[in-house]
Amino acid sequence: MSTQFHIPKTQKAAIVETTSAPLKVVDDHPVPQPEELAPGECLVELDCSGVCHTDLHARNGDWPIPAKLPLIGGHEGVGRIVAIGAHTQGSPVKLGERVGIKWLAYSCLDCEPCRKGLEQSCLNGKYSGFTVDGTFSQYVRSWVTHVTPIPENLDSAEAASILCAGITVYRAIKNSKTHIGDWIVLPGAGGGLGHLAVQYAVAMGLRVVAVDTGAEKKELCLKLGAEKFIDFKETKDLVKDIVAATDGFGAHAAVVTAANPSAYAQAVDYLRMGGVLMVVGLPARANLSADIFFTVIKSISILGSYVGNRQDAREALAIAAQGKVKCYYQTKPLSALAETYEGLAEGKIVGRIVLNMKE
Repeated sequence: MSTQFHIPKTQKAAIVETTSAPLKVVDDHPVPQPEELAPGECLVELDCSGVCHTDLHARNGDWPIPAKLPLIGGHEGVGRIVAIGAHTQGSPVKLGERVGIKWLAYSCLDCEPCRKGLEQSCLNGKYSGFTVDGTFSQYVRSWVTHVTPIPENLDSAEAASILCAGITVYRAIKNSKTHIGDWIVLPGAGGGLGHLAVQYAVAMGLRVVAVDTGAEKKELCLKLGAEKFIDFKETKDLVKDIVAATDGFGAHAAVVTAANPSAYAQAVDYLRMGGVLMVVGLPARANLSADIFFTVIKSISILGSYVGNRQDAREALAIAAQGKVKCYYQTKPLSALAETYEGLAEGKIVGRIVLNMKE
């Protein structure tokens, strides 16, 4: 489809050539041209991109499934559509529209997982910044059926992190079998996913016990509506403190967003009878262990929750657009990506980092 937008031949991009090589930021990476787009594809000029812990795992090759190499990472991009592939039929988005690029770049919509609403687990799925190039560049190729329209009253930098972190925790909480007034424990509550989880949980009428460490994260969690904060480095008995904080019976659910296997280890112990453990955070090469006896006796449910589908994305953005969820972020240039990865690896990032693709 023809476009009135000027599309350059080259762009700035951050490239991972190998998992052992330093991250390389270049300014001469080719930009896909409109005539190169297949039917159903679109080209998005990015304003910004969030940085996620998943990007660090992809960069380091931490997971059992390797990312493609060389790779442009990133899957939290917001920008405008500047070209749509010729012969695209019935596009739900139009030229110039502001849209978001998510982790799920493409799903076939016809395999069994897709038909059952698990598009994110599509047997033919493509994933931004993992199996296809992502949003750490000024332009990105995507699919018209899978980019997500951004509400007009939602800032692009704020929307960026909702596209992954927000969708992920929103879906996990939505599927945690909790009801208004129930207690929910959020390990990693002061981090990128966690601070959004606190807000979605509060917006859904839940009572939040935030688990993290440090004065800055404590202040943030309580400010966002958590009723209790437990510092896992200061407590002498994490399980005892959580049970005491939740009326002496334990929490109704826990959504673990921390990318640390130890965050899962005691969850069965602090959940009450019939409690639900939502497995969200993805540590590198870790196993999930739970006491089988007490999992059975307490009727505990352990559920994996993997990002979200297209409807989850729209719902999560709508809640943010209503002002009920705000992403706390710092804006940095693309050149700061390597140092951002270092901060993520050391657990020093509070909230999110959003990269300005216009700088």
